[in-house]
Amino acid sequence: MSAPLATPLEIVRTRSLASLVAQEIEGLILSGQIAPGERLNEQALAARLGVSRGPVREAVRGLERSGLVVAVVNQGSYVRTMRVEEALQVFDIRVALTGHAAASVAARATPALLAPLERIMRDLTAAERADDAATYYALNLEFHAALFELAANPRAAQLYDGLGKELHLFRRRALLQPENMRQSNAEHAAILQALRDGDVAAARAAGEHHIVGGRARFAASHPSDQSRPQQVAGGESDARRKSGLPPG
Repeated sequence: MSAPLATPLEIVRTRSLASLVAQEIEGLILSGQIAPGERLNEQALAARLGVSRGPVREAVRGLERSGLVVAVVNQGSYVRTMRVEEALQVFDIRVALTGHAAASVAARATPALLAPLERIMRDLTAAERADDAATYYALNLEFHAALFELAANPRAAQLYDGLGKELHLFRRRALLQPENMRQSNAEHAAILQALRDGDVAAARAAGEHHIVGGRARFAASHPSDQSRPQQVAGGESDARRKSGLPPG
């Protein structure tokens, strides 16, 4: 006997819950509580979040579409792993997006418009001086999100956000060193000064330079990964690695 069809109200309620569950699972992934390559156990996640497996299953499918999760036939869903080469390519795309966003803000910058960035910049500087990497990292994400919001280009912001999520765990590692925080924050200050000046060309250059700097810091924090780009941990096949699938 076939299951009864869900009513429109049930569909809406399930999808709303699935959206909330997806946010929770995404937070677990981005915070490192669920590691890259780790299998997502729907039953365990449902118990952890206090929901049924249906919303968890729907949430996982949504995370697959966003690129954070990969489905493997007959095996389940896993947190996506990313090769260093792929990460460097993502940085290259973010260079252009960030430069464009900074230039867009500079073209119509006013003290009122820049107030959110000014506030975040003060907090970033305090975190940098305190060598508080966790707080600095969170504020760094906030600075970039605010920049793209002020740029008033939702599509660019969406692209940037998606690319940023793929790099979160990598970038967190690169900003653990105090010197890296200082370099990163000096670049934030240069972006903000160009915005204050309303200098479109300088803002674009500062935005691009910041991501190029982040790319260099990332590369320096993964030297062993780059020196052996084709070596696969645990005897994993090169073909499987190139496919972006998690370890078998």
